[in-house]
Amino acid sequence: MSGAWVYLVSLLLLLGNAFFVGAEFAAMAVRRSTLEPLADAGSKRAASCLLALERLGSMLATAQLGITVCSVGLGALAEAALHHLLEPVFHAWGLPEAWAGGVALALALLIISYLHVVVGEMIPKNLAIAGPDRAVLVLVPSLFWISTMLRPVVHAMETVAKALVRLFRVEPKDEIASAFTAEEVAHIVGESRREGLIEEERHGLVAKTLEFSDKLARDVAVDTGSLTTVELGATPADIERLVAKQGFSRYPVRDAAGEIAGYIHLKDVLYADDERHEQPIPPKRVRRLATVREGDDIEDVLATMQLTGAHLARVIDDDAEVTGVVFLEDVLEELVGEVTDTTQR
Repeated sequence: MSGAWVYLVSLLLLLGNAFFVGAEFAAMAVRRSTLEPLADAGSKRAASCLLALERLGSMLATAQLGITVCSVGLGALAEAALHHLLEPVFHAWGLPEAWAGGVALALALLIISYLHVVVGEMIPKNLAIAGPDRAVLVLVPSLFWISTMLRPVVHAMETVAKALVRLFRVEPKDEIASAFTAEEVAHIVGESRREGLIEEERHGLVAKTLEFSDKLARDVAVDTGSLTTVELGATPADIERLVAKQGFSRYPVRDAAGEIAGYIHLKDVLYADDERHEQPIPPKRVRRLATVREGDDIEDVLATMQLTGAHLARVIDDDAEVTGVVFLEDVLEELVGEVTDTTQR
């Protein structure tokens, strides 16, 4: 092969190495959530990338195979060619023949290694990590095609690699996890606030939302002994006096046995004119309570309230005994913080 062709092939091998490195890091750095909207919008490249991410093991094996072939080829061709190019130069400078060959080989190795590391490794790696969304669309579809063409070879490599990994009692995975745990999201949100990327007010809301998931019904319930209740048969006047005194808008109602049977909202007594002001509130105006268990997640409590339309829910223990009441306002305050309202609860 002539000198010009050797250098051209060496350049192609160097660029090929950069391609495989960039594709490998892009496939590992990108998140499915950034590609799915593009695929839904009709992007064939994004759809191809999603298929590739589902076969990530094959993609990484293909990339490693490509990197190895390019690196070996670059060493075999470029180092030898550069060595033969430099050796006469050192001869011309008066170095002994025994020295000229060794110095030329060492310098050729240094130059090729430098280009290989910088151009073939570091630059594509940094570009892929800095912009994985763009890099994956440019590089991974081609890597996916190459992997498909080399499927028998790649499959054989994967089979051996997975068998060796299982010797360490580790189950290989073909797809990188693309979801965060609540703790990870909380850490990301905290770091974003410290870096000034999220305003303090928004950080508080997001943090509250994450903490919301850790709460149970018992954590937000008001125990039965601390409740302000009214008796079944209370009058609109009784409710108005309680509202004026305590500022709450909803009151649990106890039946003759002392059990919490429902609740009354301030709006439920607005029907009363002067004549009915001191008459007992009709039972049909007592609203029904939802029922939740002490160990229910607060999200389930909120879902139950939404489903039933109730603003209050009785909380029962494992023996079906009522231990407290959850108010909708308290659930929402766990999410958004304290709400100042002169008629709350």
